[in-house]
Amino acid sequence: MAVLVSVLAFLMTLAGGLTAMRVRDHRHLVLGLAGGLMLGVVAFDLVPESLEMARHDLLGVPTPMIGFAIGFLLLHVVEQAVAIHRAHEDEYAPHVHAHSPAVSTGSGRTAGLLAASALVAHSLVDGLSIGLGFQSGTEVGAFVALAVVTHDFADGFNTFTAASLNRGDRRPAVLLLVADAAAPIAGAAVGTLVRVPEAVLAPYLGFFAGVLLYLSAAEILPEAHSVHPRVLTLCATGLGLAAVLFSVGLAH
Repeated sequence: MAVLVSVLAFLMTLAGGLTAMRVRDHRHLVLGLAGGLMLGVVAFDLVPESLEMARHDLLGVPTPMIGFAIGFLLLHVVEQAVAIHRAHEDEYAPHVHAHSPAVSTGSGRTAGLLAASALVAHSLVDGLSIGLGFQSGTEVGAFVALAVVTHDFADGFNTFTAASLNRGDRRPAVLLLVADAAAPIAGAAVGTLVRVPEAVLAPYLGFFAGVLLYLSAAEILPEAHSVHPRVLTLCATGLGLAAVLFSVGLAH
């Protein structure tokens, strides 16, 4: 049953990715929407869920928030290692965005692929949650599946958008989208057989939230607002936030 239900998550994820693929002519709106979706997933889904799971702390700090800081810092280190923001070498220098030919886009691509890969891993955990939910009973499993399916459209949209950030070649994005769509099925199959302790899942969700927040705040939203009409882009970002809030509320 868990594997069959996870097929819905597969289809919803593909639908989100295909939508992102088809509206690339309005790239600033796509990026604005993706940034809002990511912020919504972090604020309304991942952080609350990880804190609910948390059973331990370190120096008085819940382990998910330590994972959050590590994830945020990791992506920052990845970006700085490739020096995408060389325009900031002079204090108060104007920011040069990744699309400028004078600036290397290597770390933008690396950060995007890393975040997309993290989304695939998150979808695997989503599928695992479905399997574990059905271990607890059909009603619990159906509730978990509803929660997963309702936000998998955003996952697919974000996976394709992140993986194609600063890339002309769509093949890596398509491959990661397919992997993201298939991950819940694999996770559900594993979840019917094994149990993963919440002590491991809680800090992982916090870590993943930190990765997404950095990608949204430091890469996607600045790029979305770089040279395009800002009112429409802001509206797209607000729409993304509202969509995640609605889906989380519907699931609960």
